[in-house]
Amino acid sequence: MAFDRNVSGASYADLSRRNFLINSAVAGSGLVLSVSLPVGQGKALGSNSFAPNAFIRIGTDGQIVLTMPYVEMGQGTYTSIPMLIAEELEVSLKQVRLEHAPPNEKLYANPLLGVQATGNSNAIRGAWKPLREAGANARVMLIAAAATRWGVDVASCHAEAGEVIHASSGRRLKYGELAADAGRGPVPTNVVLKKLEEFKLIGTPTKRLDASGKVNGTAVYGMDARPPGVRVAALAQSPVFGGRLKHVDDAAAKAVKGVSQIVRLDDAVAVVADHMGAAKKGLEALKIEWDEGAHAGLSTQDVARELEQATLKAGAVAQTIGNADEALANAATRVEARYQLPFLAHATMEPMNCTVHFRGSECEIWVGTQAITRVQAMAAKAAGLPVEKVIVHNHLIGGGFGRRLEADGAVRAVEIGKQVDGPVKVVWTREEDIQHDMYRPYWVDRIAAGLDKDGKPIAWKNRFAGSSVMARWLPPAFKDGLDPDTTEGAIDLVYAVPNFHVEYVRAEPLGIQTAFWRSVGPSHNVFVTESFIDELAAAARQDAVVYRRALLDHNPRAKAVLDLAAEKAGWSSPLPKGRGRGVALQNVFGSYLAQVAEVEVAKDGSVRVHRVVCAMDCGTVINPDTVQAQIQSGVIFGVTAALYGEITLKNGRVEQTNFDTYQILRINEAPAIEVHVIKSAEPPGGMGEAGTSGIVPAIANAVFAATGKRLRKMPIDTNALKQPA
Repeated sequence: MAFDRNVSGASYADLSRRNFLINSAVAGSGLVLSVSLPVGQGKALGSNSFAPNAFIRIGTDGQIVLTMPYVEMGQGTYTSIPMLIAEELEVSLKQVRLEHAPPNEKLYANPLLGVQATGNSNAIRGAWKPLREAGANARVMLIAAAATRWGVDVASCHAEAGEVIHASSGRRLKYGELAADAGRGPVPTNVVLKKLEEFKLIGTPTKRLDASGKVNGTAVYGMDARPPGVRVAALAQSPVFGGRLKHVDDAAAKAVKGVSQIVRLDDAVAVVADHMGAAKKGLEALKIEWDEGAHAGLSTQDVARELEQATLKAGAVAQTIGNADEALANAATRVEARYQLPFLAHATMEPMNCTVHFRGSECEIWVGTQAITRVQAMAAKAAGLPVEKVIVHNHLIGGGFGRRLEADGAVRAVEIGKQVDGPVKVVWTREEDIQHDMYRPYWVDRIAAGLDKDGKPIAWKNRFAGSSVMARWLPPAFKDGLDPDTTEGAIDLVYAVPNFHVEYVRAEPLGIQTAFWRSVGPSHNVFVTESFIDELAAAARQDAVVYRRALLDHNPRAKAVLDLAAEKAGWSSPLPKGRGRGVALQNVFGSYLAQVAEVEVAKDGSVRVHRVVCAMDCGTVINPDTVQAQIQSGVIFGVTAALYGEITLKNGRVEQTNFDTYQILRINEAPAIEVHVIKSAEPPGGMGEAGTSGIVPAIANAVFAATGKRLRKMPIDTNALKQPA
């Protein structure tokens, strides 16, 4: 699959069918059809070009080009989205070539986010209808062009395998032969999309289009960018949040063979060299003195204490149903708990990197980013240039998980690149990557529930405190003290609770910027919600699955995935001593997911996750292989968080440095993972993050089933689970 730079585009303002249809036009070399994501009024730029946003272009050679406003970071976007077009256009995936979309917020904003970004498990959700409409409209226009050329009724023609066929005469014309005529024809209205039962490609296991390049080494990631004359820079940033560079003795570094330059910044220093080995060796030779600043004494305990205090204050009301205070006061049983979740790093396989060529009046950037316009805007500010003078080339991403929604790496590269003559690739070592990440927020929850005499929840109150990533990243989305990411999974629960009240207190930790992390708000809220509902089941002396099921009569999709997961996991079957099963249920990112974890707790307190059974209703499935792979990937990510994930602070410094101290699940520790998908006609839900948020409480609940010890803080404290000698 080839990736080319996009050469044209158009604006968009709303998601109306009328505007989508208006934005189809002719190009002399073939058919150019806009893809509504969403589409606004298009603008013709002459007889040979048209400016859509994300669009299909069909050339006279029959090649179909899709300009992709989303990025591929392992989640399968570059296969699943072309499947949408190919399905309605009646072509094979082999005929679709992709172009990376350039930065342009007006042209390529994600319709569900309002910005040009790939995240929140919504690429397929946003593209589902408009991209199929684009394919269907192109197909209808091509058929009409063929019918006109042959002088036959349109109804007597059909499209198949990239051709238009006149069945009674056997005549055929390839799309490339019809492209110019089709573009000059009238734009169809109210084209009927295929029904589920008519799909030939959607819903079938499909090999990843990007797989071969990743196997044979031709795939290009940000790290692979090598403009002529590029040098490499290794970086050391202040080890204390908010610290500044005080003094550098660089004599020894300059003596290292291959080192060409030492770049000083306010809070960092970089060594520029011919290659990474020399840059690292030069960096190690530097003698650096830091001004540690106001946060030199900051510790994890300080952050936790601040958040604990914040939960004692009234917060913004996220959701209220009935009267939780009154119901709680009259409850037969009251259950209370406090939960804590730590800072987490992203630890992507591809460490942070960005290549910059600053030419004074122009800046060129090569990077892998989830938010290309954000990189362009922030890089332009750092470079002191208008945004149109900053050219950004986007590439495949070796793991994003939200880290590459941030532009700090590009900004740092521009700051260094401004002092370097020629292109320079700034590469963060693993230590820099982990110790200067932008972390998942630290969270503290105070939660209480009231049960009636039968153990059924009649009241639920939760107040939680932590950072709002959205308030910093997309300020308009933070309104009245709330944002949708922070509260997802804490409100609109799958369970029926008649009296319900949730508050959020925004509390930003001193000196520490937080960021989106795979499954983001739900990674916190689902852990709390599903751990606490398990506590209520235990207080009511009821089975955890039976207890949940009784609260789902109003929610058949949630009940179906819970029943399927329990059945496939053999929920009620006996387990050896020291083993337990735990369950978690969620509806986040537009998908329903139930997970059952089977764990073993050893005498020394260590926990081994042996098996995870997942039941999913994610609406219409585009590529079953992707669904399975994303659930497996999300589970591994979440198991890592449950067993090992924690960033801690001491004296203003992050204590973890590399994979020895920020451990990732090893292959020999990986559980057996089963994925069962319920067939559904609903629109697609998100898949990239759902598997991560549910597995952590499932593991915690399984540990309780095995030991009787309740876990309210992550990662798992093995010392607390040790059995007496």
